[in-house]
Amino acid sequence: MRILFIGDIFGKPGRKVVKDLLPGLIIKERVDFVLANGENLANGAGITEKTAKEMFRAGVDVLTGGNHSYHRSEGIEFIKECSRVLVPLNMARELYGRGWHIYEKKGVRIAILNLLGQVFMGPYESPFYATFDVLKYFENVPIKIVDFHAEATAEKLTYFYMFKGVFSAIIGTHTHVQTNDERIEEHTAYITDVGMTGGLDGVIGVKRELYIKKMVERIPVRFKPEERGPGLNAVVIEVDEKTGHAKGIKKLNFKVEGSAES
Repeated sequence: MRILFIGDIFGKPGRKVVKDLLPGLIIKERVDFVLANGENLANGAGITEKTAKEMFRAGVDVLTGGNHSYHRSEGIEFIKECSRVLVPLNMARELYGRGWHIYEKKGVRIAILNLLGQVFMGPYESPFYATFDVLKYFENVPIKIVDFHAEATAEKLTYFYMFKGVFSAIIGTHTHVQTNDERIEEHTAYITDVGMTGGLDGVIGVKRELYIKKMVERIPVRFKPEERGPGLNAVVIEVDEKTGHAKGIKKLNFKVEGSAES
C-alpha cells in the first residue's frame, strides 16, 4: 500500500495547493491512502467543518492535528463527531475528539495515532506513556502510522528510537520545514519533519513582512497566510499490507507557479 502524507496545510493558500495538486499526485504516485496534517487549515490556525470537508473533497482521507486544532471554537463540535479528523491523544484525552482511529481502505486496516511533543510545546501528557496506553488496540492491525507533532528534533528522534519496529511509519510535523533525514530502520519509515503546504516563500506559512515586524520590532501582529511561492511538502510511504513493514519512503517537494489567494 502506498500512503501519501502531506505536511501541515496552512490556510487558504495551502488548501488551494492541495486541490490543485492532489488529484494528479494520487495518480502519478499510485497513492492508496492520503493523510494530511490540518491543524492550520482555517486561516493558519484551527480546523473547521468547512475547511476539513474541502480537503476531503480534494482526496484527503484523514486529517491529523496539533496544538492549534481547537483554535476555532466553531470547529470543536465537528472535530468531536468526525472520525476522519484526529487530534493529539495526549492533549485532550478524547474529551473533544479522538487521538487515534482504525480505518479501512481497499480491504486493508490502517491505525493512525496523533501525538503532541512536550518540549517547548506546553504542559501536555507524555506522548511515550500515551502510546503505551493504546498499543493494545493495534495488535491485529498491520499498518500503523504516527503523526508526532513536536517542536524539538531530539524529542522526535527519541520517539523514533523508542518505537521503531512497532509502527510502519513515524512522521514528524509542526516545524513547517522539511528535513533531509528520511530513513527506514527496523521496518519503520521516519522523517523528523515532513514540511508544510502553502506559501513556502513566507515564514512557516505566514507573510514574511509580519514575521519581520514581530521579530525585529517586538510588536504583536496578527498573522496572515503567505500567498507567495505556493507549494507542497509531503512523503510517500510504501508499506507491505500483510506485515506492516515499510519498504520505502520518498520526499515530495513541489512549487506552483504564481501565488495563491489568502
